[in-house]
Amino acid sequence: MDKVLIGEVLRPQGLNGELRIYPLTNDPERFLKLQDVILRRGETDQHFKIIKARLQMEFVLLTVEGVNSVDQAEKYRGWEVRIDRSDVPPLQEGWYYFELEGMQVYEGDCLLGTLSQVLETGANDVYVVKGPKGELCVPALKSVVQRVDVPNRRMDVILPPGLLEG
Repeated sequence: MDKVLIGEVLRPQGLNGELRIYPLTNDPERFLKLQDVILRRGETDQHFKIIKARLQMEFVLLTVEGVNSVDQAEKYRGWEVRIDRSDVPPLQEGWYYFELEGMQVYEGDCLLGTLSQVLETGANDVYVVKGPKGELCVPALKSVVQRVDVPNRRMDVILPPGLLEG
């Protein structure tokens, strides 16, 4: 996965081709530092140089090269806004959700499955692991998640008693 989802185009903003973006990131100000973005629908990627980015309430307004009218901007309604993985700033500690998805999850030498989704529950995140015994919901707690090896795509856990039974 070399492209990271950071937003969705909601609709045109004004008459000059500006795009209203719903940011899917904890840091919408990241848009202000970007040089370019990738707009994606299905298998189609279009790369754009950013001319101007600004924040308006909880939205981001983007002006990109080559989109100069409301009609041109309308074509991108519903498209995903992505960036190259290399444009994602490193975290001081921890990891991004996109780095966890697709990771192999083990308890000891036993492969439990592949982490398919991260659920934000409020109290703590839950990792959805799909494996040979079906779907398993692993609480993202320090007492459960023992090691996360992002480069080698491996997570080691110690499951709470009773999680696998039933």
